[in-house]
Amino acid sequence: MARRLRFNGTGSGDNGCPSVHEDTDSGEVIVHGPPLTDTDDVAQLQHLSEGEVAVVVPRELLADWGPRDADRKARIIDLDEFGELFRTFRHSTWRLETRRRYASDETTETYRQFVETGAAEWDPDREYPEMIRTQTAQGKRVERVRIVDQPPTVGQLYLLDNAKHNSTFGEDIRNLSREEADRLQLPAEDFWLFDGRLVALLRFDDDDQLVDVELITEPAEVVRYSRIREAAWHYAVPHEEFAAGLDKGE
Repeated sequence: MARRLRFNGTGSGDNGCPSVHEDTDSGEVIVHGPPLTDTDDVAQLQHLSEGEVAVVVPRELLADWGPRDADRKARIIDLDEFGELFRTFRHSTWRLETRRRYASDETTETYRQFVETGAAEWDPDREYPEMIRTQTAQGKRVERVRIVDQPPTVGQLYLLDNAKHNSTFGEDIRNLSREEADRLQLPAEDFWLFDGRLVALLRFDDDDQLVDVELITEPAEVVRYSRIREAAWHYAVPHEEFAAGLDKGE
């Protein structure tokens, strides 16, 4: 069975060599770079077994992209503390939504309305809209990219309808096809990035229920999530344009 490898980073541009990857299951680190070929250099290496290859990498590569604290325990917060992040961020928060279904949506009256009629009546005075309206009025940015399958799931169509409502109180919501997300090698992780310094990783169970939220502040990991944001945001399109394309069967 193939490893599940995650690209951490490179010291020589997006497609360059050398680079660091992590095995997301075992935690093992894979480093690749130019091989050490000079026979006099190779002769100085200790414990180089048959079949092993030595590679040369800049020290900065490991300092910048090597994982830290292999035994780091996840910092889990409850939903109240998670909600507080939306009141205390300083300039921007950004989300990648990757799932085909969010079970919590399906318990709402708006979801029932959407399934029955194709549209929902949104209450503009709920707590979340009012909180985001307050933040965006101060010039802060609240942005999302939602990945959509072809054809979209009911839940994804519901969120596309929801985007019209969220945009009225300041959110900038864009969409990206699953095919394009796969081309960009975006991960399946669903997360918020606050102020470019803190990641709130949303963790779901097999029934698509939000279980808890993990806070990530390790610099190399935050940079990795920031790179995901840059790629997704660059290629995503405004929700109105994306919806129009679906209506035309594009």
